[in-house]
Amino acid sequence: MKIVRVVDLSHPVTAETQVYPGDPVPHLEQHSTIERDGFNLMSISMGSQSGTHVDAPYHFDNDTKRIDEVALDLFIGAATVLDCGDLAAREAVTIESLGAQLDKVQRGDIVLFKTRWSRFYGTVEYFNNPYLDAKLVSLLLDRGVLTFGLDAINIDETPDDTHEGVGFPAHHLIAKAGGVICENLTNLDAIDFERPMVSILPMKFIGIDGAPVRAVALQVEQ
Repeated sequence: MKIVRVVDLSHPVTAETQVYPGDPVPHLEQHSTIERDGFNLMSISMGSQSGTHVDAPYHFDNDTKRIDEVALDLFIGAATVLDCGDLAAREAVTIESLGAQLDKVQRGDIVLFKTRWSRFYGTVEYFNNPYLDAKLVSLLLDRGVLTFGLDAINIDETPDDTHEGVGFPAHHLIAKAGGVICENLTNLDAIDFERPMVSILPMKFIGIDGAPVRAVALQVEQ
């Protein structure tokens, strides 16, 4: 097997990284310098869900696995990319809207939803993200999918002052099934080849809800 192309699917982490409302903002500070200490070293503070990241089931269910307990094969493997089309703000991605594309999904796939909402990253509109309909999530779970990713800040609708009580049905369904979620992906249009190998391996934090990732898609040849 030969890797012929690597596609970066990750947002950079800086002090300007957009975070879910109320989450910790990343803070990066120079701790050591070559001039003073003989080497460069940064002090970094950020939330477990900052930037491109994965959620463990524990993020929404205290009785489920933490990020270090999740089997690593949920974070790396063959993927199917589903094109969600031209979506409006807060529009649900449904079984009907995806149609025959769902026939491509194989048991155990990492499924990535290409909403193209990452084009609004860094703006207020990013919080008006499209989201996955609960019936769609249930269908894919029944078909053996346990890894879900999308290029928006939230797999569910993001609450605000005018959209209170919307809840987190997709998160709860996936957590109950022992699955994982990757949010804040980007650059999914660059995956212009079939059956990419995708890696969203998290940092090995112990006992917590999730972790940042450097998400990539690999084009491989046998």
